[in-house]
Amino acid sequence: MTRLSLAISAMALSMTTTAVYAESCAEVDVESTFDLDEAQVVALYDCLKDKMAAGYAKEGDAVGSNYRNWTVTSTRPAVAGPHGERLLQTFANDIAAEQYLKFAEEGVQMPVGSVLAKESVSFSKKKKTARPGPLFIMTKLDAGGAPETDDWLYGGLQPNGKPMKFKQAFCHDCHAAWEDQDSLAYPLEEVRISN
Repeated sequence: MTRLSLAISAMALSMTTTAVYAESCAEVDVESTFDLDEAQVVALYDCLKDKMAAGYAKEGDAVGSNYRNWTVTSTRPAVAGPHGERLLQTFANDIAAEQYLKFAEEGVQMPVGSVLAKESVSFSKKKKTARPGPLFIMTKLDAGGAPETDDWLYGGLQPNGKPMKFKQAFCHDCHAAWEDQDSLAYPLEEVRISN
């Protein structure tokens, strides 16, 4: 073998080893994501967080490209129940952060221009692996901008950065349960970051 052939073979082996490691670090051997302990959640998130950020930014969406520079609202992702059995980690832009981090339960009114981006990690029970899920996005509009959804615009990005397509009511019908919190659901209490 020539030196060039050896170098190419070594590089291919290195890339294969990295891909196998990336897959194996996302293995999950539990019946339900609610069974994951804190160490498992942190390990899975550490395994997938760079892949998620790169995927959401892939198509150049402004939120998908920048949300990681915003305020993180929890100490780690957690399974809250809404959004399926996904691990969720929420980020708040500068306009939203101060109000959101109060985690108030009554009389909440988020400022216009508030944007929340919620990363998600999905699970395949059959394959026993975790993978990036959608990035869910909420944007607070001017009063009257979307009266049917309390002036929230719901959006999302697929793990490859392409926009998700769904009806606004699909999200808001659930979020309306938190009417006193301006339609906001918060991270689980044990992982919330306080102001």
